[in-house]
Amino acid sequence: MRKNAIFSWVFSIVFALQMQSGTISLAQEKDSTLWVVRPMDVIPPVTLALAGLVTQGKISRQLQSQVRSRYPSFHTNADDYLPYAPAVVSLGLASAGVKGKHSLGDQLILALVSNLVAQGVTQSMKRIIQYPRPNGEDNHSFPSGHATTAFTNATLLHEEYGQRSIFYSIGGYSTATAVGTMRVLNNKHWMADVLFGAGVGIGATKLVYISYPWLQKTVRRIRKR
Repeated sequence: MRKNAIFSWVFSIVFALQMQSGTISLAQEKDSTLWVVRPMDVIPPVTLALAGLVTQGKISRQLQSQVRSRYPSFHTNADDYLPYAPAVVSLGLASAGVKGKHSLGDQLILALVSNLVAQGVTQSMKRIIQYPRPNGEDNHSFPSGHATTAFTNATLLHEEYGQRSIFYSIGGYSTATAVGTMRVLNNKHWMADVLFGAGVGIGATKLVYISYPWLQKTVRRIRKR
């Protein structure tokens, strides 16, 4: 299927970019500068968001038609639970004493704020755009909230443990991609919804991680007053 090839190609490119963005030396981590934005922090989410806009409409509808004709009886509830799996793994590793980029307490804050920011963007867009779902259930299709959550939490796992082992990143983003695929197969979302939601999830998490050193410094400054 040509459209499936496009879907796989986009996620492959973005995952490769994410792997490249994770190759930071420990020396750089210890000598972090406030508000450092690297090109690879911007390219993956922007690529996915643009892919979502490009595939909106005709391309997504053609893909959905082919998916429904090939898998008319497909149904699973796994996509309601898997979006949280990468965050559970990250926090579980921190709880077990496996050293990540941040402590358990900081990871909890980062996870909470990242998800709040990502869902704030996604849920606001849903209510403004009012795009109908492929199954006609409601008009809150674009972008996908499940994809946003899945890629938010996959990026959390990647940021915390991707430099310890590439398999954490592979596992997180594979899980998120599976969630996006299941949303399409379940006829809950168009491909464009999933791609744009993925971009929002990654972008929001990157923004929170980039701004976190500044936030920590600001809080310390306030406490000293």
